[in-house]
Amino acid sequence: MKCINCGTDNKLKERTANQGRCIKCNHPFAFEPTSMSNLKITDPMFAKAIADISTNNTLFFTPKQLFYVLDNRIKSKSASIFGLLFLYLFLSLWVPGFIGGFASLLIGNNSFLLTSVLFNICFILYLYNKSISSKINIKSRQKYARSLQIIGGIILAGGIYAGLIIYNSFNLFVIAVILGMLSIYFGTRQLQRTKFAQEFSFSQNDFQGWLNRWQQLNGSILKILPSPNQENTPVTVNPDVTAYSFDRLVVCDSASIAQLLIANNFHFENNCAILSITGYPQSIFDITMQMLRRNPDLKVYAVHDCNPRGIGLVHRLRTNANWFLDSNIVIIDIGLTPRQIIATKRGMFIQSSPESAQAAKELPQEVRQSFAAEELAWLESGNFVELESFTPQRLIKVIQKGISGSLNLESDDSSLLLVGDTGNDMYIVQSFG
Repeated sequence: MKCINCGTDNKLKERTANQGRCIKCNHPFAFEPTSMSNLKITDPMFAKAIADISTNNTLFFTPKQLFYVLDNRIKSKSASIFGLLFLYLFLSLWVPGFIGGFASLLIGNNSFLLTSVLFNICFILYLYNKSISSKINIKSRQKYARSLQIIGGIILAGGIYAGLIIYNSFNLFVIAVILGMLSIYFGTRQLQRTKFAQEFSFSQNDFQGWLNRWQQLNGSILKILPSPNQENTPVTVNPDVTAYSFDRLVVCDSASIAQLLIANNFHFENNCAILSITGYPQSIFDITMQMLRRNPDLKVYAVHDCNPRGIGLVHRLRTNANWFLDSNIVIIDIGLTPRQIIATKRGMFIQSSPESAQAAKELPQEVRQSFAAEELAWLESGNFVELESFTPQRLIKVIQKGISGSLNLESDDSSLLLVGDTGNDMYIVQSFG
C-alpha cells in the first residue's frame, strides 16, 4: 500500500514491522486492508474518494455523500466478465476431471457427465444470486447477468454437440438445452431490471470511525461539512438590502442539502435564495421570507429526497402559513420523484424499508393525487432514494438544469410537466439530470 504522504509503496511485512507506519517517512496508515475482511479499504483509495467527491477540493460535500461514494467504490471492485468466463471454462474442465474421477469409483463412468451437469447448475445459481444481490451495485450485477447470457450460449453449443455427436444421448441434449436457455433467460431478465434496492457494504458507525481516524492522522478534511447549525439568534440586515427581493427560491427538504448548496455558493451563482423546509438557515429565515413575498413573479423550486416525506414538500409549501398558503406562485418540483427514477436508465442507489412502505401508504390524498399509480406502487413497496446519494457536482448541475429549463414555462419543448389547476400551478421536472 502506498503512503499518501511520500508515495512509498509499503509491503504488509514492512507495515507490520513499523507499527503501521511508512518505512520511509514514518507517516501512520489509517487503514490496514488485510484486517478488514472483504472490504479492502486503503489510504490511497480513501484519499481518492475525497478528492473525487470534492472535485479536487473545489466543492463542499456532506459526510453522507462521502459514505455513498466510498460504498460505491468498494462495490465496483467486482469480477470482470472475462474473469468469470475464464473461471467457468477452467472449472468446467477441472471439476468433472478431478471430482468426477473420484466419483467414478462409486458410480462408474456416468460420474463425469453427472458432475459436469451439477457443476453447471451450481455455477448458474451462483451467477444468478450475484446478479440479484443487494450488496452489489447495478453495474456489477449487470456483469454477472451478461456472464449468464454468454455461459448459457456456451452450454447450448457445447451441450448440444456433446449430446448429439459425442455421446449420442437425447437426455444430455435435453439437459443442455434446458440449462442453456435458463441461463440466457435469467441473464436477460436481470439486464432488463435496473431498479434494484441496494444495501450498504458497511455501517454508518464503521464509516464514522474511519472518518474520525483519518482526520486524526491526516488533519481535518478541507471541504467536508459539519452538521447544519440552527442558529436561533436573528442577524441584523441592512434595510437597503431587505428592500430587494429574489426572483427564485430553492427550498430543500433537509437542512443538509440547503447547507451544501449555500456552502458551494449556489445562491450567488444562480441569483436565488436557498432555504430548507425546516427553517434553515434560521437566523435569516424570517427576513428572507419577507423579501420573497414582495415578488409576485417569484418561482419556487422544490428539491427533496424521493421518499414519502420528501414528495410531500410541495404540498407543505402550498398549505403552510409560514410558506405560501393562499398564494398563486408557481412551484416547480425539481425532484427527486418516483417518475424520474422509474424513467431513468442510470443506476441510482435505491433503498427499501418497511417504515418507508408504511409511510407511503399513509400519504394524504392531496399528495397522492399528484402522482401516477405506478409511482405510488413504487413508494408503497418501501423504495426510496436520498439526494445525498449524488455527488455535489451532479446535484448542482441537476438543480441548475431544472432552473434553466423553467425560464419559459409555456414552451412546447419544456422539460416540465404541468400538474394542477390554473392559478395554483405546479410543474414537475421530468428528468433528474
